[in-house]
Amino acid sequence: MTATPTRSTSAVWRAGDSVGDRLFAAVGDLSLERGGVLPDVTVAYETWGTLSPSGDNAVLVEHALTGDSHVVGEVGPGHASPGWWPGLIGPGAPLDTNELFVVASNVLGGCQGTTGPASAGPDGRPWGGRFPFITIRDQVAAEVALADVLGIERWHGVLGGSMGGMRALEWATGHGARVERTLVLASTPYATADQVAWCQPQLLAIRSDPAYRGGDYYGYEDWPVTGMGIARRIAHTTYRHEGELDERFGRSPRAGEDPLGGGGRYDVESYLDHHAAKLTRRFDPNSYVVLTEAMNSHDIGRGRGGVASALQAYRGALHVAGVSTDRLYPLRLSEQMVAARTGTELSVIESRYGHDGFLIETDQVGAVIARALGAA
Repeated sequence: MTATPTRSTSAVWRAGDSVGDRLFAAVGDLSLERGGVLPDVTVAYETWGTLSPSGDNAVLVEHALTGDSHVVGEVGPGHASPGWWPGLIGPGAPLDTNELFVVASNVLGGCQGTTGPASAGPDGRPWGGRFPFITIRDQVAAEVALADVLGIERWHGVLGGSMGGMRALEWATGHGARVERTLVLASTPYATADQVAWCQPQLLAIRSDPAYRGGDYYGYEDWPVTGMGIARRIAHTTYRHEGELDERFGRSPRAGEDPLGGGGRYDVESYLDHHAAKLTRRFDPNSYVVLTEAMNSHDIGRGRGGVASALQAYRGALHVAGVSTDRLYPLRLSEQMVAARTGTELSVIESRYGHDGFLIETDQVGAVIARALGAA
């Protein structure tokens, strides 16, 4: 009785669709860390507030794996989901648009307006399985190009959680002169063996789906949504704390279903089915693969003498916040960054929800943002 995954046209934003609150910047060709050039890159982004005449009040918000540039805002034309960080951007909010100019872009390789696997390649066909391997550093290179287009020489702050925290760290360690303050939430200085291990079955699930077709499924009615649904179930389990899942669901069967030989589900299985089906309606499996592999590449110490050396080279203010119950990016990884660099501040977000605490505990996150970024 598992829910059947489906997809909708909102899984991929394409030219001609409603732009919603998006803006677009053509940033040109992008040289990639592992070689090659990605041509004619477009970055989709949203902004809130006004850039000061001196350009010193700009803040970049970095989204996580399945997020996008729609940090705050309602569901509507062009936006299949509401903002993923409600209440944190606006007049009087922690990211106060009376003082700050806030920017959020859709990540390189994503599926909501920025160049990714569903975008047209040089021959006019979607990149699909031909889309090149990209790293977190390549994603940040695209954001650097966006900042140049916007005329932002130096960010007042860069902040993000999870995969967004990886990019925030890459800004600090790879482009530190352009970042005054950095806030890293529920993230890590490098992808650990445990994190890569959790990603492997997710990637295999998508690639093993017969509808995947090597990534060239655009134009077909059947997309590899079954494989991505399995990947999402695996990932979502790591996003929550085992104590919360047990307290919330226990061994309860889904109402009206019999999991004891009757083909029914437990409540927790129904919960995972729900999140799988929800993601397949709004996200591209190819982007899930590309971005997951980019997260696996993450290591701020690569080519920089190790993590400690990379962090110590950053001259701005670094604030790290971990979630007390995070089992995907354990608090020890945040503590490791603080220990590696004198002057780095640590906040602990107390939450029963695990990794997702950085998205759910908005009051605590707002307080951390206020401390980390200070006044504009």
